[in-house]
Amino acid sequence: MTNAEWNTISFPKLNIEIPVYSNAFTIFGFEIKWYGLLIMLGLLFAVVYCFRRMKSFGIDDDRANDVVFVGFIGAVIGARLYYVFMMWDNYKDNLSSIFSVRDGGLAIYGGLIGAVLFGAIAAKIRKVRLMPLLDLAGLGFLIGQTFGRWGNFFNHECFGSNTNLPWGMTSPRIQAQLKASADAILSSTGVIVDPSLPVHPCFLYESLWCLIGFIILHIYSKHRKFDGELFFMYTGWYGFGRMIIEGLRTDSLMVGHLRISQLVAGICVVISIAAIIYKRNKIRVDGEYVFYKDTEESKRLIAETEEKYRAAEEKRAAKKKAKSDAALNPEDRLVDDEPEENTLSKSEEENTDGTDN
Repeated sequence: MTNAEWNTISFPKLNIEIPVYSNAFTIFGFEIKWYGLLIMLGLLFAVVYCFRRMKSFGIDDDRANDVVFVGFIGAVIGARLYYVFMMWDNYKDNLSSIFSVRDGGLAIYGGLIGAVLFGAIAAKIRKVRLMPLLDLAGLGFLIGQTFGRWGNFFNHECFGSNTNLPWGMTSPRIQAQLKASADAILSSTGVIVDPSLPVHPCFLYESLWCLIGFIILHIYSKHRKFDGELFFMYTGWYGFGRMIIEGLRTDSLMVGHLRISQLVAGICVVISIAAIIYKRNKIRVDGEYVFYKDTEESKRLIAETEEKYRAAEEKRAAKKKAKSDAALNPEDRLVDDEPEENTLSKSEEENTDGTDN
């Protein structure tokens, strides 16, 4: 079998065949994976979107820079540690492989936990209000996951059990994985898989679910009832979809016969619904809710940053003008500064013999 055949994903009922390689390109002998590129692309779009909306949520974007950076580091660490912990038998004899994430091995829920924990610490230090920031983070997570799940497509992973649906997919790489794990899948989930038949493209289901969730929450964001509501809606929305999609997968992280991500997803749904109900009832009892964006603290912090940027811009402009003035020829500046009549008088003097009465 050729390399192209090995990496061809097909959708038999749609008569579609696509060569899909894990490697995007190579730089100086270093292979760049689509998985990492798509995660970074999702992160880029998420960051651009969130920072464009920072002030509308009452957040000083200058202070939030550090929190977002630390949160991203926490997300990567958390996602990897969560995955490695659940798949410890695959890493215990080769600890160096723990640091190799280019081929996959990042767990969404570990990333979420790491991002929130690290971000909360950074927010405390940088005096950034956490709940409105988490509202934006929820929207950003949905953007990132919409793109990031396509990394699983290029890795020929994150697929489900057999299906007769028109979009069922297969590939030699998928078939090989199913042949190698068919017995384990049966013993842990009770599901019988036929490697020769198409399977559910679970990565696609999750990507579309996140895209729909982002659109809904983006529209609703202008009507939110309290700081943090969007984040709880995100965890509930994603958790509900993940709970269903995870039930289709054949490569779930398992603890005995339990799909751990399905359990965590269910817990997130329950907690999110309970938190939203509790907070809305509290607002109804206490009266009108004041968003952080409407507080004096938020306005003051944003104004301080704007003033700092304004002063820095004025300083740069003054420095640039000084350099421009210094670059001018001194004699040219002298001529430009002299009155016109003085110039004419000198000219006349040069044309006379000095005896003019």
